[in-house]
Amino acid sequence: MDQSVKPGAVSARPTRQEAESAVRVLLAWAGDDPAREGLLDTPRRVVEAYEELFAGYSGEPSEALSRVFQEVEGYQDIVIVRDIPFVSHCEHHVAPFQGKAHIGYYPNGGAVGLSKLARVVEMFARRLQTQEAMTSQISSAIERGLNPRGVAVMIEAEHTCMSMRGVKKAGSSTVTTQFTGVFQTDREEQRRFFDLLRSAR
Repeated sequence: MDQSVKPGAVSARPTRQEAESAVRVLLAWAGDDPAREGLLDTPRRVVEAYEELFAGYSGEPSEALSRVFQEVEGYQDIVIVRDIPFVSHCEHHVAPFQGKAHIGYYPNGGAVGLSKLARVVEMFARRLQTQEAMTSQISSAIERGLNPRGVAVMIEAEHTCMSMRGVKKAGSSTVTTQFTGVFQTDREEQRRFFDLLRSAR
């Protein structure tokens, strides 16, 4: 099991029938009638949606990063994949937050397929999350999988738990970063990462 899976995960997974029953309880608690025509199939649809939205629990980021290409003609400079779109869900309210992830790393003897970095983002996004934890998890997974000379991760996202409830401040965004290796020890490398992100816009 991937070490990035959060502790306290449910060991005995409820059945589909139990999950659908829980949805009916929430519908009734919200004040509606789960037995009315328009809601009869809602529990099934919600459970099916959850299977898709939280599919990241069954993924192993290490598998996505397992194949490293050595034939990169000696390339040793920074690799950046930016504007990776994602949708995740806040673990506090199960409300969506969405945005873009930007990843940079310095290869150490090989490079990974660029789509694999997007797959790592997707695996962690499709779990109940906080943006801070997700940023750290992505960075740690790349660090473990590639052993690069440095990793830089930046995530920009808007949270509906802030825009639709609570303070209701639509349009506000949150930015988180995580640096390892040369990005952590050399501020010039951090600056270069940010400059390259801006220059491509």
